[in-house]
Amino acid sequence: MTKEELIQKRISAISLGCDKNRVDLEKMLFKLKEYGFEIISSIEEANIVLINTCAFIEPARQEAIDNIIEVEALKKMGRVEKILVTGCLPSRHSKQILEAFPLVDAAIDFHKNDEITNIIENLYSVENSKCVASYDRVLTTSSSYAYLKIADGCNNVCAYCTIPRIRGPYKSENMQDIVAEAKLLAKKGVKELIVVAQDTTRYGIDLYGKPQLVELLKKLASIKDIKWIRLHYAYPEMISAELLNFIDNEPKMCNYIDIPLQHIDDNVLSLMRRKHNEKFSRDLVKEIKVYHPDIKIRSTFIVGHPGETRKAFGKLLKFLKSAKLDYVGFFPYSREEGTVSYYLKGQKSRLTKLFRLKKAQKLQAKIAFELASKQIGDTIEVLVDEYDENDGTYVGHCKFLSPSVDFGVKIVDNNSVHIGEFVMVKLNDFDGNFYKGEVV
Repeated sequence: MTKEELIQKRISAISLGCDKNRVDLEKMLFKLKEYGFEIISSIEEANIVLINTCAFIEPARQEAIDNIIEVEALKKMGRVEKILVTGCLPSRHSKQILEAFPLVDAAIDFHKNDEITNIIENLYSVENSKCVASYDRVLTTSSSYAYLKIADGCNNVCAYCTIPRIRGPYKSENMQDIVAEAKLLAKKGVKELIVVAQDTTRYGIDLYGKPQLVELLKKLASIKDIKWIRLHYAYPEMISAELLNFIDNEPKMCNYIDIPLQHIDDNVLSLMRRKHNEKFSRDLVKEIKVYHPDIKIRSTFIVGHPGETRKAFGKLLKFLKSAKLDYVGFFPYSREEGTVSYYLKGQKSRLTKLFRLKKAQKLQAKIAFELASKQIGDTIEVLVDEYDENDGTYVGHCKFLSPSVDFGVKIVDNNSVHIGEFVMVKLNDFDGNFYKGEVV
């Protein structure tokens, strides 16, 4: 087959896992588009399907397997020619994937993402072309915002986590490269950058000898067409007064910070090998609420970790009641072979973990509803993300709501609303999942 024949093939992709994994896929799709392939949304109409996977915990692996089985069925029907599995799953279980799923044509370690065009050429016996480096991407999110990954890997080695084994040690991206990528995103019409890494607060230590997150954020804020910048995954022990002051005082920074606390009980935190304790967490939350009251706090917690007694779980619930964090995500502990937590005594039953998960979620839902209800009547600036054909409304988010993970804003009066634009919206209702409002 010639290259001219090869580029007649259409490619579709399935994006699974975290937003950092999504960025990797978007860069691969751009390379494929530049090569000459047509990128389409429909898997059923594609010749080549990329399944970009997560392998962090068992439910994520099962989701990947379910998608592989689904696409294999299309291949058996003759509707798909090649199946490529990318992302974290092949980085952890490449050999097993090819053995278990004989219709998968390639299981690609994420280190080889830049070779994606060559890999497809090899599958079709086409002479290899030169791989060209690029920061550009094909966005799979709304055109209004994009994730900006500033580092890969992690050095924290939490007891329950497989990320260091899958992605390796922490590796910051060069600051100039990150800024160049951000400028390309701005040219595409992106209005908001969501800065992500496994640990954003450690950015730059490996390259520059000290944390350089604030310096990076200053450079991103200088990009003319970028209007909002949001920070995710800021590890508590690395959050500085300088960072909080910058979030508070830089107009482009969203008054928002994502801090994965994971628990509040000292014994559980010690077993998790986290670097902070209960007092530190409480002091940090208090500092933000007292001295930076405009900053909304999002956090995540793991329930059912080995060693989490009823008393420890009760302490977590009491903390949630008193801290009144704006947004919280909960995860039941997943026992991952090879991690320190896997070998700990006091493993919890699935029923216990699910019971605690539901109880924590129910409590936080009540807290979140109370906090959200206080916003009713406010007029806020909303960035429009998409149109919901089901109810005929546009959906967006604001500075204190991160898209896809927090509540959305449904705009009822939509005569003058366009995706990717900012509108002023008066909030008049909240249903537990969405604010509802009308354009002012």
